[in-house]
Amino acid sequence: MADRSFCAHHFHGTPYLNVSGDASFTDGVLSLTRSRTGTSFVDSVGRAVYPEEIQLWDPVTRKAADFFTHFSFNISMLQPPNGGDGIAFFMAPNGSTIPDFSWGECLALIKNCSNFNASGIVAVEFDTYQNDWDPSDNHIGININSIRSAANITFNTSIKNGSKAHAWISYDSRTTNLSVFLTYLKNPIFSGNSSLSYKVNLSKVLPEWVTVGFSSATGYRTEIHNIASWEFNSTKLSSGPDKRGGGGGGRGGVHIGAIVGGVIGGSLAAVGTILIMVFFWRKKGQKKKEEDSEQDDSIDREFEHGTGPKRFSFAELVRATNNFAEEGKLGEGGFGGVYKGFLSSLNSSIAVKRVSRISKQGKKEYIAEVKIITKLRHKNLVQLIGWCHEKGEFLLIYEFMPNGSLDSHLFGGQNQLSWARYKIALGLASALLYLHEEWEQTVIHRDIKSSNVMLDSNFNARLGDFGLARLMDQELGIKITRPAGTFGYMAPEYVSKGKASKASDIYSFGVVVLEIACGRRSIESKTKEAETSLLDWVWRSYENERLVNVADEKLHMDFDLEQMERLMIVGLWCAHPDCNFRPSIRQALHVLNFEAPLPNLPKKMPVPKYDIPATSSSSSSCEPLMSDSVLTVGR
Repeated sequence: MADRSFCAHHFHGTPYLNVSGDASFTDGVLSLTRSRTGTSFVDSVGRAVYPEEIQLWDPVTRKAADFFTHFSFNISMLQPPNGGDGIAFFMAPNGSTIPDFSWGECLALIKNCSNFNASGIVAVEFDTYQNDWDPSDNHIGININSIRSAANITFNTSIKNGSKAHAWISYDSRTTNLSVFLTYLKNPIFSGNSSLSYKVNLSKVLPEWVTVGFSSATGYRTEIHNIASWEFNSTKLSSGPDKRGGGGGGRGGVHIGAIVGGVIGGSLAAVGTILIMVFFWRKKGQKKKEEDSEQDDSIDREFEHGTGPKRFSFAELVRATNNFAEEGKLGEGGFGGVYKGFLSSLNSSIAVKRVSRISKQGKKEYIAEVKIITKLRHKNLVQLIGWCHEKGEFLLIYEFMPNGSLDSHLFGGQNQLSWARYKIALGLASALLYLHEEWEQTVIHRDIKSSNVMLDSNFNARLGDFGLARLMDQELGIKITRPAGTFGYMAPEYVSKGKASKASDIYSFGVVVLEIACGRRSIESKTKEAETSLLDWVWRSYENERLVNVADEKLHMDFDLEQMERLMIVGLWCAHPDCNFRPSIRQALHVLNFEAPLPNLPKKMPVPKYDIPATSSSSSSCEPLMSDSVLTVGR
């Protein structure tokens, strides 16, 4: 089954959506409930759905698809301060229709809300009326087979004041995490953060093929519910033939004799089938062990072709880390822990990355990391000393960085960094220049963030963790089925299109540079909603010509003012929402070294564009849905 992708950045003309109930298209927007003057707005229900069904999971592998949707909407009260009842994005069995008596709090999702429960429906609600089971009259909820939310949160900004909202909803089949992010910022950039999330295995809740769309309702409290734009993307599932049609010839009649014969024959055949299956399972298990052993040997032979890093035995590393003692644990990553150790053979402290034994993805990252980093040599990269691949264990041995990670100094309890920060930014830029332009092949890191920047004894930056790194084809770039990296550092076009590039690395670098200057994380959940994004916060200060106001307070103004200005403006330049206006790392480094003038950036933060950078042969076929103005560059 191919991936499903569609986009509507307005609803003029004849939109490719099916509407039912009171839903209609008016002045380029989708009105889900009655909106025309002269009509009653009470007890109105409406739905709008994509006309083609979406395959949600594979019947053979039971693997679910990932999906990502973004839409903009507004809800306007007709009799302030009261309104009702809200909008929902939903998934339901194909052919689902508006139930009877589903107005008001039922949101056109289920029949008669006093029953609460339904079957085969998943929805994200933006609810504007407080029922007995709701936390407030201004909340987001995730609903699983019920109008009662499995998870909800009160939103600080009014959902029903008529302002334009942007919502992103995503599902990660690997983690079974369903997430929603809502914002009222004018030109928002989605970096993967969430307002609310809930773990649910959709393959156990919904059928293989589903309908996706929006629903809305009013009761005796009324309001206008408009959708202004909608984009939806789901990943490809590789299953067998499409069996939705039921198959078979004739008119659907079944001969009774065939059923009886089938039951008897099936009973006799069942025992034989089970014995054959057991035999093949055992044979398959033995074959897998042999294949794993052969693969292990093959991996080791390939690694040993590299120069520099050497192979260590598992026993050596057990001794070096005191059997991976918890007190020596330096941190925990997505695919395993990192431990401090001491190798007497080298008379040196080491950091040992132990990949989780249950992580298939971790094994892939381990192989990718060793194959790439064994060939790289640069003073601003963490040095790989060796590896161990033995008895199902996968370990990487690095030189130990006594000053830990950059993030521990910027945000943690470590000693506060002085204006050595500028040297750290220059070192990180030098590492990226080597990866992008100076080595024999282009390396895309894909996970540049402050926790992956290590600091040696002299506080020189060392970029590490190459588990997500890939070699780039200069013509095609890197196409990734599911974007990998860390939310908050991922470029908008990478999150949306899954295309890694030098430009997406540059974006991550820009975010880290801003963190260095401001001492604030890329996404701050504890600040007020308007200041959640570091990039937006700094750009607004740039617009008001008050950049110095967002410098890290912990520096107590003890920094070079010109360097701080360059650091922040280069950070904004590199994290430009439109990838086509980001610099190369060489250009950024020239500015940081005072070898080139500061770039002219637009006063207001530009609207994100999701086109793939010019180095790729691919291009976007969909305009950005959050676009409220034309992108301009220059003061």
